[in-house]
Amino acid sequence: MTEKRHNPISEIARETMAFREIMALAVDSFHEHKVRFMLTALGMVIGTASLILVVTIGLTGKQYIMNQIQAIGANMVYAYYEGGGSGAVTTTQQDFLTVDDMHAVLQQVSGIKAASPMLQLNDRIAVGGGKEREILVLGVDPGYREVRNLLLVAGRFFDKEDAQARNKVALVTPAFATKVYGGAGQAIGKTVKINGLPFVVIGTFKERVETFGQSEIATDTILIPYSVARYFTPTDAVKQLFFSIADPGNVESATVQIKRVLQSRHRPESTYRVENLTQLLAVAGKTANALTIVLLLISMVTLLVSGVGIMNIMLANVRARIREIGIRKAVGATNREIKLQFLTEAVFISLCGGVLGTIIGLAIPFSARFLTEYRVPISGLSAIIAIVVASVVGIVFGTLPAARAAEMNPVDSLKYE
Repeated sequence: MTEKRHNPISEIARETMAFREIMALAVDSFHEHKVRFMLTALGMVIGTASLILVVTIGLTGKQYIMNQIQAIGANMVYAYYEGGGSGAVTTTQQDFLTVDDMHAVLQQVSGIKAASPMLQLNDRIAVGGGKEREILVLGVDPGYREVRNLLLVAGRFFDKEDAQARNKVALVTPAFATKVYGGAGQAIGKTVKINGLPFVVIGTFKERVETFGQSEIATDTILIPYSVARYFTPTDAVKQLFFSIADPGNVESATVQIKRVLQSRHRPESTYRVENLTQLLAVAGKTANALTIVLLLISMVTLLVSGVGIMNIMLANVRARIREIGIRKAVGATNREIKLQFLTEAVFISLCGGVLGTIIGLAIPFSARFLTEYRVPISGLSAIIAIVVASVVGIVFGTLPAARAAEMNPVDSLKYE
């Protein structure tokens, strides 16, 4: 008696033919009930499109926050004197930073592209109508503009020649220029008296991002060269030192080095804070990511509702095709083939809705990029995730109807009217 050998190639061929037949049946079922299937897939379209749009909105918000923080000075490192230790410190014991500390840092720490001291003065200046107001005056170097990423509204910023020649020039904020001179452009060439000395206004400036008074620049602020401001103070102490690091990746290491240099030049008990915006950027990034995840979970509810809709329509589909199931089983279809047929139909509906929703979800940000000047971030990963989730929803919510169809008794199914 000849033993029948198992041929894996013919087995694969049979499986392939069976799968093609199942796909053909799924497509025929879709054509037969177009409206019902399209309405069922509509929920998946909305769900996947909202998933992609939520990711896009989250990335856009994150990019906006990062740009706002970086506009303050992403590579900026600033240092200031905090105190002399745990005990009370008298005025004579205070150990403030000086310009010599800044020069020492520039010599010992590499990768610094700009630096500036900041000396804070206050003076009462007439702001119109004979009224005087306390105005903040900051003595800084020309490098301060680069470090703080300031925006020049009108005129120019003072340069090295102005600092070396100790020219009495000044820059004012637009708010100050409007109050005193009637406008930012009208302030150019006018004079403002600081501590009794006339300064020529050569420009107006502002921060690129509104900090709402949380930075050293107030609404009414005047900038003058540090070399001139030094004559108004009895000591060479400065309020803060600012540095701009050339490579963003070296900001953290430069911060540590700057602190080490400053601490080595002063008393051990003196405390200095050297900080940067890296930690703020990290916190903002984590906050934006957390918000995106929350929004994603909310959009997942839509997908779950769509999955329930698919399950309901597939259960109704199984009930409407009981005789067809009996006939297929009678001619030799196995429970596995019946189950796979209805599961394929559920995945087909879910996947069609997922693909269409993905196209719509990507079309909106792409249109915004092409039709406007905004560079809306687009996540290709979100599109892949949306399609995968749509497939998983189809499998999960299509399993119950498929299993119910496979478990039907062929005899009872043929008798069903």
